[in-house]
Amino acid sequence: MAKKEVTNVFKIMAPGGQATPAPPLGPVLGSKGVNPGQFIQKFNAATQHVKGKVVGCIVTVFSDRTFDLEIKSSPASVLIKEAAGAEKGSGVPNKDKVGKITRDQVKKIAEAKMADLNSHSIEAAMRVVEGTARSMGVTVVG
Repeated sequence: MAKKEVTNVFKIMAPGGQATPAPPLGPVLGSKGVNPGQFIQKFNAATQHVKGKVVGCIVTVFSDRTFDLEIKSSPASVLIKEAAGAEKGSGVPNKDKVGKITRDQVKKIAEAKMADLNSHSIEAAMRVVEGTARSMGVTVVG
């Protein structure tokens, strides 16, 4: 069997378990050489446990038009907005605050994101999450 050659690697974000081949996802997949119908079935099956939450995905496309998926955790900003109960981040984060989260919530988010962060300890991961929260206008208390 011949070795498959990688022709393209790209990242996308889509709602877990609810992705559709409609724009913006379908045209991006088609232009990268991926069959949107097959991708959507595989992606929705792999992300059924996080239904509705936005998740990241790294797609590797091979020369025979097959592909592999690597599902990542939800972005920290999505988890922070959910924990703070905010609809979106602040446009002016140093002046306008949109919510508050506790250190315990930061720790839970850091634990969920630990595999995708380049941190060696949970404390370092917590500092990364706290920085993201500050840049969104979310105050960390405690």
